[in-house]
Amino acid sequence: MPEVDLWEFERECANRGIKAVCGCDEAGAGPLAGPVYAAAVILPLGVDIPGLNDSKKLTEKKREQLFPIIQQTALAWAVARVEAEEIDTTDILSARMKAMQMAIDALKVPADFALVDGNRDRGKSAAISTPHELIVKGDSRSASIAAASVLAKVSRDRWMEEVAGQYPQYQFEQHKGYGTKLHYELLRQYGPSPIHRRTFLKNL
Repeated sequence: MPEVDLWEFERECANRGIKAVCGCDEAGAGPLAGPVYAAAVILPLGVDIPGLNDSKKLTEKKREQLFPIIQQTALAWAVARVEAEEIDTTDILSARMKAMQMAIDALKVPADFALVDGNRDRGKSAAISTPHELIVKGDSRSASIAAASVLAKVSRDRWMEEVAGQYPQYQFEQHKGYGTKLHYELLRQYGPSPIHRRTFLKNL
């Protein structure tokens, strides 16, 4: 298979005269507990970050190694989150869009344009308002989105490990809130915690 050009979309933007282009992705849409996180990253065009790829294709160790490298290399980066309680009062799609726009808005260098992972840019109560392009599987097709996917995933995993100390019975450090067999067993035993997404707990 030919190697994917991770800079294709960023270069297209540069050719159109767009200066500050950020990649944007989220992590934690599917778990039963915890916030949804999003990150936005502006990288210097064409910069080489060895091993950069979709966070889901990387080991936890590799993601942790890349995290500070991305932060140091980026022209700007930001991470944002929307809590479980808000996910329940709105919906996960709206929460994802809100988190991504919050991350874009928090960039120290304002983004003129965003490359956004996925095929959705609006939910019922939130939308991406920055000029943008949606890229399906963007986290394995765009360097900026791949960098954002790593920052979002590592930030969320670290938060879940931290909060595991408050709720040790759920073993969040093991499953990070995802609906594993162990997590469902613990939920049935202890019931939901304050950080569980009640609207996700239909199968108990």
